[in-house]
Amino acid sequence: MTVPPKVTERAFARLAEINEAAGEARALRVAVEGGGCSGFQYEIKLDEPTSDDLVLEGNGQKVVVDSVSLPFLADAVIDFSEELIGARFTIENPNATSSCGCGTSFSM
Repeated sequence: MTVPPKVTERAFARLAEINEAAGEARALRVAVEGGGCSGFQYEIKLDEPTSDDLVLEGNGQKVVVDSVSLPFLADAVIDFSEELIGARFTIENPNATSSCGCGTSFSM
């Protein structure tokens, strides 16, 4: 059984701010693709949910994960981080055995 990823309140709140500024409600899609400097990479974008997506809801917002990416994101935490170098959605993935310095690429 795959434990779904968790989404923090901070991530849902930031998504709400983005959607309010854009004037439309779109879901945040978190996907895993082959590539990147460590073997896999995250793709994070605004999108519409599809029929095979897991939909995580909070604060009136939706985060979606497709069925192919779901096993790679089991028990992960999707968050939003603001640091001196910039602000971005982040993924803390307990399944990753290593990652690159930018945090968007990982291996398993």
